[in-house]
Parts: sequence; C-alpha cells; structure tokens
Amino acid sequence: MEGKPQKIPPRVQEVFNDFKGRRAGLIKALTLDVNKFYQQCDPAKDNLCLHGLPNESWEVNLPVEEVPPEIPEPAIGINFARDGMEEKDWLSLVALHSDSWLLAVAFYFGSRCGFGKNDRMMLFQMINEFPTVFEVLTGNDKQATYESSNHNSSRKNKSSGKSHLSESQMKEVKMMPSPTEEERGEEDEDDEQGATLCGACGSSANDEFWICCDVCEQWFHGKCVNITPAKAENIEQYKCPGCSGKRARV
Repeated sequence: MEGKPQKIPPRVQEVFNDFKGRRAGLIKALTLDVNKFYQQCDPAKDNLCLHGLPNESWEVNLPVEEVPPEIPEPAIGINFARDGMEEKDWLSLVALHSDSWLLAVAFYFGSRCGFGKNDRMMLFQMINEFPTVFEVLTGNDKQATYESSNHNSSRKNKSSGKSHLSESQMKEVKMMPSPTEEERGEEDEDDEQGATLCGACGSSANDEFWICCDVCEQWFHGKCVNITPAKAENIEQYKCPGCSGKRARV
C-alpha cells in the first residue's frame, strides 16, 4: 500500500545500530574529548589509528597485526601529521578519513550478512539521514540542513523549469566576462604546479622539506612524517607510515 512505512529488516537495523555507535564515538573523540585525543596522537609514537566503537566510545591504537583484518582498518598514521598542520585542519582530515571508514565498516557487515540490493539501499538511506562526522566537526551540518530546507521549499514553487536566480543575479551572470586564452593557460599552469599533494595532510605547500616514499612513490612534508633533512640523509630507502604499517603486519 502507498504511504505505508517500509519495514526495516532486523539485520539492517543491527548494522545501522553498529554504525551509529561507532559514529557517536568518533564525534566524541573529535569534539568533547578532543584534548585527550590530541594528546594520545603523539607523532613520536608508531602508526596510530582512531577507532570508533559500537558502544559509542573511541580509542587510539596501533593497527591490527592479522592479515586480512577482521574489519576494515581506519586510516593509519594519523599521529604523524598532528604537529605539521593547524589543529583544526588536522582534525578535519581525521574526520574525513573517519567518514570513509564508517561506510566501509557498515557495508562490510552488510556483505557478510548477505544484503541484497534493497537492503543495501535501505542501509545507505538510513546512514545518509545523519550528517557526516566532518559536517558535525566543521558545522556544515547546519548549513546542509538549511540548504535542504530551501531546496524542498523551492520545489513547491511552480516555475515551469525556470531558473531560481533573481533578476539581479541573472544580470550579474550575463555581465561576467569569459576567460581569455591567456587566463585559461595561466590557470592550467597553476594547476600543474600545485598538483603534488602531501600524502599525510593533503596540502601542496612547496616552501618546505619534502620526502618521497620509495615504495608507493608518494610525496610527504618532512614535518608531517617526522623526518628532518638531516635525518633523511641517513635513510637509504624511505617507507612512509602507510607502507611501514603494511610491512609490519605481513
């Protein structure tokens, strides 16, 4: 019957409850317990991961040793970038990786439970009702709710497919000059120059010491992986935190 609420299968609800618990733990680590979390992520320690637990708690720990792990692993080595960037930027980076990990764990359990297309769609829709950890941390969840509300109200506006821009906004758009060939060339050149990003912090700042991993060939800021120019001179083959962690678990 139309309008009848869809019944949630017990297995889907169970996986969703696990997601909610882990998500709550991660948000707690990055907000309420942020000082404690920051202190535990000492760059002088080995590779560390942030785990959200089903009971709405969290822990910072070493990556598991078994291969393959029981469940997907969080980002490895989050502690190495802690002192190499602004605290808010570092926390935002951890939040982004945490969101990816939450989805990976949820759909890993979904696969183990044999979810079909409908169950997977239902699980994703239930997860998507919640703002991401990144949105909660940065305050973008309020903006997303506001934009969603505006979008829903605009749908009620019978505009026959016309643009929702105001008259003044339309004039501004028409008056904007198109980029010249020279300007487009400068933009392409800037993109090429800024193409190299640090594998730890994601920044492309070029006025500092960099080091390249001899295994994955990814570049890192020295300060993000706790390597100084003097220390690099004594390293015959450098392995980044991610590749070092993989080797340790083999």
